[in-house]
Amino acid sequence: MEDSHFGRDVVLTGHSLTLEDFIAVARFGAEVSVSEEAMRKLTESRELAEKISREKRVAYGITTGFGDFANVAVPEEMSARLSTNLILSHAVGTGDPYSDEQVRGMMLLRANALCVGISGVRPILVTMLVDMLNKGVTPVIPQKGSLGASGDLAPLSHMGLVLLGKGKAKYRGVVYEGAKAMELAGIPTLDTLVSKEGLGITNGTCAMTSVGALYLYDTLQAAKMADVIASVTFTALGGQLDAFQERMHTARGHKGQIRVAKNMRLLAEGGEILKNSQRARVQDAYALRCIPQVHGAVRDALAYVKEKVEIELNAVTDNPLMFPEDEAVISGGNFHGEPMALPFDFLGIACAELASISERRTERMVNAALSNGLTPFLTTKAGVNSGFMIVQYTAASMASENKVFAHPACVDTIPSSANQEDFVSMGTTAARKAGLILENTRSVLAYELLTACQAVDIRRMVGPWGEGLSPAVQAVYDMVRELIPFMEEDREIRLDIEKIEKLVRSEALLAAVRTIVPDFE
Repeated sequence: MEDSHFGRDVVLTGHSLTLEDFIAVARFGAEVSVSEEAMRKLTESRELAEKISREKRVAYGITTGFGDFANVAVPEEMSARLSTNLILSHAVGTGDPYSDEQVRGMMLLRANALCVGISGVRPILVTMLVDMLNKGVTPVIPQKGSLGASGDLAPLSHMGLVLLGKGKAKYRGVVYEGAKAMELAGIPTLDTLVSKEGLGITNGTCAMTSVGALYLYDTLQAAKMADVIASVTFTALGGQLDAFQERMHTARGHKGQIRVAKNMRLLAEGGEILKNSQRARVQDAYALRCIPQVHGAVRDALAYVKEKVEIELNAVTDNPLMFPEDEAVISGGNFHGEPMALPFDFLGIACAELASISERRTERMVNAALSNGLTPFLTTKAGVNSGFMIVQYTAASMASENKVFAHPACVDTIPSSANQEDFVSMGTTAARKAGLILENTRSVLAYELLTACQAVDIRRMVGPWGEGLSPAVQAVYDMVRELIPFMEEDREIRLDIEKIEKLVRSEALLAAVRTIVPDFE
């Protein structure tokens, strides 16, 4: 996904949002509009909600209370107060706020879900959310407080507060009271919600899906970066290329494995050091030999997560749902986060595997017993200098921490609402901790890249396989060396770490590789 994919306007239909569209709006500020067909369906849906309310039909959240109060009748004249009270009473999140892009994603997903036209809310709710996105009003939403069923109640209630001129919101980088932020942006606020709108705003998986989708996108990039960085390490260690032969991987058949093996062949092509190191040993250790199998399994896991996320980007997840064709009001459980909780736990586990094998490659480079002739800890003046000794320690610490974070959130549940909501997903926790794993993993990969470039320079000194790198590896090496020189003697290495982490978190290295190897994916 190149940046050019994000120079687009996004039209909401309720059915057509892609991961790229989502990133374009949430992260890059693409302009949002609503299709005419979606506006028509919103109007029809609202007319049905009002008819149900007038006729005093029994309909959850419209003429009844919520949760364990589902059997408590609410008169028509109190239905607006019911919806407004839902927002006021449910906005009980705590902790640090979500990032701007995560909150923008929540607003986008809520608007898109409502555009399907079976939620019974007024079109003005969607118009307001779209205006907030386009004019840069971003509610302040605490990260903690969602059980992932009945959806993300607490986070989305904080979003709903701003529609009412309450809560807090950011406008042009400054946090204001909600009413002030909306006033500055020229967006009128609502005095009250009306029947069904409290549920229309708060019921659903928009928080977990937004958070998880952003982390999914970044993990997809990290998986590609892992192939690139591994190719530099593979060169420095004089790895054996037979393990990447296409027939080896087609014999097993997994798509991700086949893709990564091809990447490794493309990245290695034309490298003197690798050419001359072949047959130096029968086979490599798993951290080198099994790069396609491990990185490839991660790719397949991410493909599964992406499939599920793109379904949820266009899902209607509030309750009840209203179907104009026969005026049915169906109370179900589309708000339940389990379809996202499992994939987001899987996302974290897959990402953690990238860090674990990366750390093992770093260990092989700094350990003279494993490095195929490199100097201990990649220093030229051992004893007085420690070289890259502690780089591996820190990578090991983060890889180990990931194992704690990778424990699935979805296997836990705590009943709520007097046991009416007796099995919850913890999907928002799964999404949030996938981000903790991602940050560690990108740092571990950065440490590997820094170490690999030092190892390449040492390899050139100690021989015996020549000095030439493949064009792709040379491009990566050059970008690192433009920022960070070879470490002849110990220095304040934290400054190097800051630079390499920033480089790895950008997509500059991937862009450079694609100019040389267009088939890299």
